[in-house]
Amino acid sequence: MHQVEISGDIVERLKARRGRYHLYDTIYPDKTALIVVDMQNAFCKPGAPAEVPASRNIIGNINNLADTLRSRGGSIIWVVSAFNCKNGRSDWENFFNYIVAAEVRSQTMDYMAPGAEGVALWAELDARTEDIYVEKNRYGCFVPGASQLERILRSHGIDCLLIAGTKTNICCETTARAAFDMDFKVILVSDCCAALSDREHLATMENMIQQFGDVMTAQEVTDRLPQ
Repeated sequence: MHQVEISGDIVERLKARRGRYHLYDTIYPDKTALIVVDMQNAFCKPGAPAEVPASRNIIGNINNLADTLRSRGGSIIWVVSAFNCKNGRSDWENFFNYIVAAEVRSQTMDYMAPGAEGVALWAELDARTEDIYVEKNRYGCFVPGASQLERILRSHGIDCLLIAGTKTNICCETTARAAFDMDFKVILVSDCCAALSDREHLATMENMIQQFGDVMTAQEVTDRLPQ
């Protein structure tokens, strides 16, 4: 888990600008979903092509928060990255042609195809049959055509998103920024997210708290859920 804190000057700046630090005093469970992003073998398994070692350190926090939110009537949504590939082509050419190294391109396509090992949720996660499961084929869930997440949220009357998962500064941040633009209340759950370094994790926390929503620990979220 990343042991970093938002800089004191940012905290004071926010208090001076808006008269408070955190945006939300109460989080209403029936209108809230915990969005767990990319906690799958491709990122959590030791030695996986896109391994984020710190992702394994946040599993307990994610499971505990999911259990608490479920017990109070909230929704848990597990989001994984999966890519349809055929004859060396994918449904995200920009990513595979320029971001993924040529020597591992075919291997990565196979590993992250729908139903492949890399797409399966990490086994230590407490995912349940009553939870919701979504596949995406972009960094962010809200890019047009990337996933069904927006439709699911609107149909369930959800307007508050707790963002967890990996990487903090890529898929979590991309999803969170877009959600805020779409008028969802957004809370990045800092100790339920993981990046490749403390520096990258902190950069997202400081971006989020200033312009794109709130940043809280799992305990701070729990404290705001009515009993």
